[in-house]
Amino acid sequence: MATSKEGGHKSAADAGGNEQKSQPAKRGFAAMDQNQQRQIASKGGQAAHQKGTAHEFDSEEARRAGQKGGEVVSRNRAHMADIGRKGGESRQSANRAAAAAKSGNQAGTQAGNRQGSKES
Repeated sequence: MATSKEGGHKSAADAGGNEQKSQPAKRGFAAMDQNQQRQIASKGGQAAHQKGTAHEFDSEEARRAGQKGGEVVSRNRAHMADIGRKGGESRQSANRAAAAAKSGNQAGTQAGNRQGSKES
């Protein structure tokens, strides 16, 4: 029947006119404000330490983790080339600035000597 599709029940989207489909309401942990989430997570961490099951990095484990991350990054050749290029540019510009400052000081000293000799 044509009347069953057209008439009768309206969905939530139809009732509001221009309303978009609404997201489902947040429930549980996601519905809590951030401070409340932090308090609960903190209690969990404290309990794990008291129980002795909390994970703590020692220096060797932290070193291995950093090394592993470095290896992953260094596999990206384009990224490494970009880093090297930026480092070279930085060093090059620093050298140029130092050279310019050095030559600027020498030029100023020479010009001062010339002017001084004219006045004498």
